[in-house]
Amino acid sequence: MSNVLRHQAKAPTPAADYKNFNDPTEVRTFPKGKLELVAVAGHTIGRLTLEPGWRWSKHVRPIVGTQWCEAPHFQYVISGRMHIIMADGEEFDLGPGDVNSLPSGHDAYVVGDEPVVGIDWAGAVNYAQK
Repeated sequence: MSNVLRHQAKAPTPAADYKNFNDPTEVRTFPKGKLELVAVAGHTIGRLTLEPGWRWSKHVRPIVGTQWCEAPHFQYVISGRMHIIMADGEEFDLGPGDVNSLPSGHDAYVVGDEPVVGIDWAGAVNYAQK
């Protein structure tokens, strides 16, 4: 083994970090919905709960003041169904088990009588705020 390898300082092992959505770092509420955020190891993850009747353009647009949702999302739908309308006209539904990547420029609404619950790894930190 070379002297270089024997004398290299070992990088410190990072400490484990964990949080629980039952004790979120921050909670944002808006009509017919809420966003619970947890900060873990320098990352912010969100759990969105959207009630039946929720629609982004009706319930969040007045908060952020943009035509479309500008928060990109990389999310997993746990329960419920939602309909997505992209700014380019594409439309589709998402439901339990779906993993999706939504770029900026979309609207969405809850379909049916079951709340939508999803985990968002990207975009949640900027969601539903001015």
